[in-house]
Amino acid sequence: MLGKIHLLEGNLDKAIEIYKKAVEFSPENTELLTTLGLLYLQAISCLKRANYLAPFDWKILYNLGLVHLTMQQYASAFHFLSAAINFQPKMAELYMLLAVALTNLEDTENAKRAYAEAVHLDKCNPLVNLNYAVLLYNQGQKREALAQYQEMEKKVNLLKDSSSLEFDSEMVEVAQKLGAALHVGEALVWTKPAKDSRSQHRTTSASKAACFQQPLGSNQALGQAMSSAAAYRKLPSERGEGREKEERNIDE
Repeated sequence: MLGKIHLLEGNLDKAIEIYKKAVEFSPENTELLTTLGLLYLQAISCLKRANYLAPFDWKILYNLGLVHLTMQQYASAFHFLSAAINFQPKMAELYMLLAVALTNLEDTENAKRAYAEAVHLDKCNPLVNLNYAVLLYNQGQKREALAQYQEMEKKVNLLKDSSSLEFDSEMVEVAQKLGAALHVGEALVWTKPAKDSRSQHRTTSASKAACFQQPLGSNQALGQAMSSAAAYRKLPSERGEGREKEERNIDE
């Protein structure tokens, strides 16, 4: 019911957050899954129209890459994120998300290069180092993974004094698993506990501590993409009939 209210208000980011949580508790509910899927499709349709209207706007390309990444359409995500990097070559998060797409496309070497560039550009986001450490650990490069994990620890410790800081629960869980696998991290204290202890317990019990198949990075920023999609739906449409016909063809 709450998700439907957010939909009626046009608040796509809140709606998708509610439906994602609902799917976690009821993963076989076809109605919830259908609604969530339609929200993603709506976001892609709106963002593609926005991209047609403003093809050089890197934020639109970023959001398109993000939504495709969340939908596990990794080749499309790679395409849009690469285009965004051409316009914003100094943004570390773009390289991190590109690395996530490349990892899922099984292009490990280029994923490492993308992570290395993200680490070079970013000096404060521990998520970049954590994702890189996960990839290195999965490739059997434990020494290199440990180095990235320790860099993540330094960033976490620097951020802990922030009164407004709240670490993402998924990040905390994966960091704790990786720390245990590397036999480090026991002294790392997080300022905020995981929000959803039931979800954390379920994931922990269902997964092996030494296996990290899904890098982070997509869910945390998805709300931004959905908000952007909602905004692009309201773009002025006072254009020629021929232009509108072309836009409809692109959306389709």
